Amino acid sequence: MILAALCPEDTADCDSALAGLVERLAGQGCRVVGAVQVPSAGETRIMDLRLLPGGTLLRISQDLGPAATGCRLDPGALESAAAAAEAALAAAPADLLVVNRFGRQEAEGRGFAGLIGTALAAGVPVIVGLSPKFRPLFQDFAGDLAEWLPADSAALLDWWARAQADA
Repeated sequence: MILAALCPEDTADCDSALAGLVERLAGQGCRVVGAVQVPSAGETRIMDLRLLPGGTLLRISQDLGPAATGCRLDPGALESAAAAAEAALAAAPADLLVVNRFGRQEAEGRGFAGLIGTALAAGVPVIVGLSPKFRPLFQDFAGDLAEWLPADSAALLDWWARAQADA
């Protein structure tokens, strides 16, 4: 399968696994497009993405104040990240699309949703991270097209080898 999903209980494990895969594949000369979430120094309210392949950092969270308990996602910033990934995919052939998180925006057809479909239609393998609370929404989106992977490097590299053969 050329679509894979990671859904660990701790999304930090997802971020780390995806970042490690990107680093390894880039080191092998692969062109990876998309975005990975980068940890922010102890601040859990901040969400920054590293856009691929260039490495530009983009903040996708908005400050709603210390008492806020709702979603901090800035939908406009997420759309900017998806547009940058779409431009990178259109600019040159890609070996892999990485989507840091599949969430409510994607389930509603926004964010990276369209790009996932575009990449798959072009035969580009796609790997997606998600929080357990969004697993049912992703399953509705992907049906039986996705392979579920643990957030460990051996499983990701094994999937990558099979995805290349299938692409």
